[in-house]
Amino acid sequence: QVQLVESGGGLVQAGGSLRLSCAGSGRTFNTRAMAWFRQAPGKDREFVAAIRWSAGSTVYADSVKGRFTISRANAETTLYLQMNSLKPEDTAVYLCAATRLGFGITVASTYDSWGQGTQVTVSS
Repeated sequence: QVQLVESGGGLVQAGGSLRLSCAGSGRTFNTRAMAWFRQAPGKDREFVAAIRWSAGSTVYADSVKGRFTISRANAETTLYLQMNSLKPEDTAVYLCAATRLGFGITVASTYDSWGQGTQVTVSS
């Protein structure tokens, strides 16, 4: 099991930026991919971005492409999400997730380790 702790959320005006971090610990050696999801009140959990750990290849949801960047620091098993040009519709709890699988990385059910989430609020 991998333990994940997110940080970096907060309140920002539309057009602003935030950088989220996710620190992994525990059995991280077999992590194949990590991702960010988000969940707004009354809505389903939504895929945001994912990265394959060894190759560093990335995939993004269309809604964030060109504005968000996912990256990782291998040595510390730390995941980042740089969010620019934020919009009110980006408001949600952002959750970090890890998986031992190398496929289906845009699907929440692929992931077996989750953080508690960090709140991001974008005001108009």
